[in-house]
Amino acid sequence: MAALCRASPRFLRKPGLCRTARALSSEKHEYDLLVVGGGSGGLACAKEASQFGKKVAVLDYVEPSPKGTKWGLGGTCVNVGCIPKKLMHQAALLGSSLKDAQRYGWNVSYPVNHDWSSMSKAVQNYVKSLNWGHRVQLQDKKVKYLNLKGSFVDPHTIRGLMKGKETLLTAENIVLATGGRPKYPTNIAGAREYGITSDDLFWLKRSPGKTLVVGASYVSLECAGFLTGLGLNATVMMRSIPLRGFDQQMATLVADHMEGHGTRFLKKCSPTKVKKAENGRLRVTWKYLDSGKEKSDEFDTVMWAVGRAPDTQTLNLEMAGVKTNPATGKIIVDARETTSVPHIYAIGDITEGRPELTPTAIAAGKLVAQRLFGQSAELMDYDNYGCVGLSEEEAAGRFGADHIEVYHAFYKPLEFTVAERDAAQCYIKMVCLRQQEQRILGLHFIGPNAGEVIQGFALGIKCGATYSQMAKTVGIHPTSAEEVAKLHITKRSGADPTVTGC
Repeated sequence: MAALCRASPRFLRKPGLCRTARALSSEKHEYDLLVVGGGSGGLACAKEASQFGKKVAVLDYVEPSPKGTKWGLGGTCVNVGCIPKKLMHQAALLGSSLKDAQRYGWNVSYPVNHDWSSMSKAVQNYVKSLNWGHRVQLQDKKVKYLNLKGSFVDPHTIRGLMKGKETLLTAENIVLATGGRPKYPTNIAGAREYGITSDDLFWLKRSPGKTLVVGASYVSLECAGFLTGLGLNATVMMRSIPLRGFDQQMATLVADHMEGHGTRFLKKCSPTKVKKAENGRLRVTWKYLDSGKEKSDEFDTVMWAVGRAPDTQTLNLEMAGVKTNPATGKIIVDARETTSVPHIYAIGDITEGRPELTPTAIAAGKLVAQRLFGQSAELMDYDNYGCVGLSEEEAAGRFGADHIEVYHAFYKPLEFTVAERDAAQCYIKMVCLRQQEQRILGLHFIGPNAGEVIQGFALGIKCGATYSQMAKTVGIHPTSAEEVAKLHITKRSGADPTVTGC
């Protein structure tokens, strides 16, 4: 500890801090488990650990975005991710339903206008209720909640900081779950000064108006999709392919569907600068990567969705000896979510090689607690999480193209028929291993209620379901999910996969 004090003068700003940390580290630790980060994974881990009668604390602090947006306990998913996104997506779906309603005999008077401020207020109020609910849950489970910004002093000691006040906490075990934050491009003039990210979009009190969304990630496409659905002018600018890392056939279908329903796409383009025009709007200049030609247009809002970075910079990981990947800044962990320090663990978006998904962070957090304090030795399975399993590309890469079978179908949901909706992109793909009963490696679905459908089949895929078992499943009629059980045409056959009739 003496070497630490000499090598780290920033810890000498307050007299006695090093002496206090040394004293704490030499005594019995205050907590059995200290979780740094109050997002989905961290909260799940803390609550699970408390069930074993352990003394647990959660530190959570939200650094305001460059635009000053801040939120409460619950992490990205609750505050600026899955929850507000789905609610705003639902608002967009209701607008589509109004169009369908006329075909079904409803007398809908036009024009129908959407009020952003009413929607955002309702969504934000619900999110705030979730913030409070998380605090109540922690209190009920006797988990100490500390609204502090945590950083390491030594491998067992965390310094909590809030408004200049410091608190030192020690723990036998520490779990890092601070998640990630959106990136701003560093090579584009005006990007940070005039642009926003998803950290800000869901908390806007006024409509973003004509919006440029830069990037081709799922964050980009989800946000541009619901903005279009709300009747706003939305443009997606992307350098290369949409939804990198996802099954590319499905990704292309999604982008085509969006384009066909009003979202503008600027493909193979890269922004070069953003500046404020005299009329108050934002003039964006971009370059076409194929030709090098430049063009510009004015927007009310520019949203960056060019990736996320792990929120690890202020953790002082070097003080604990926790190793990261220098290229990504993410924490290196093993199959047990253990870092380079045996009693320090990391879960969720800050870990190297893990999917940046809420359900996987929650599951991984619970399993860490169960391995630490229960009798479990179970490890997190990152192949068969409740999303879609392997893409066609991943399956071919892992097993060889000749060793996989792909069953697929284009179908038309019943609810689309009377409304005369275009169903050209409604598509199902099941990727299987070509052996005996054909184990299912992945399931991909585009259509209404896709999340609900996939979740229903996730258990089967987790349990090693085969194509033959799926083919023997009696469908629930008439549903879109039923089409999964009816899959029978393979890509290898070359037959038309379009479903006709019931």
